[in-house]
Amino acid sequence: MVKAKDFLTPTEEQELVQAIVEAEQNTSGEIRVHIEENSSKPPLERAKEVFYELGMEATQLKNGVLFYVCLQTKSFALLGDQGIHEKVEADFWDSTKNSVLSHFKNGAYKQGLVEGILRAGERLKQYFPYDAATDTNELSNEISRS
Repeated sequence: MVKAKDFLTPTEEQELVQAIVEAEQNTSGEIRVHIEENSSKPPLERAKEVFYELGMEATQLKNGVLFYVCLQTKSFALLGDQGIHEKVEADFWDSTKNSVLSHFKNGAYKQGLVEGILRAGERLKQYFPYDAATDTNELSNEISRS
């Protein structure tokens, strides 16, 4: 089984972090990536737990987005907080998830996540534009693991 620390090369991990920085540059929204070695729970249920474990529900405008990957079960979930979920089109989450998964099927994990992150960033920018007077980076851009 692939270990969470070995899922991405250090270079790929830095490219993911850079994609998060780029995606968050023009928005107050927050994006996180969490990589987990194993979970017996359904991916969306586990993603909801991780969302709270990472404190993502505490963003001021409820506009956090979590990309959750479970290595052993080869599962993926995408979760947006209430503020962004209420604003995006009905098929946004599924279409973004499908885009990420299409890359995963070809082993292009970093590319799938980068595209999903940038897509989420565009929607966050649309609905939650950056305000220099009030916006701060509320959550770490680093990839979390368990």
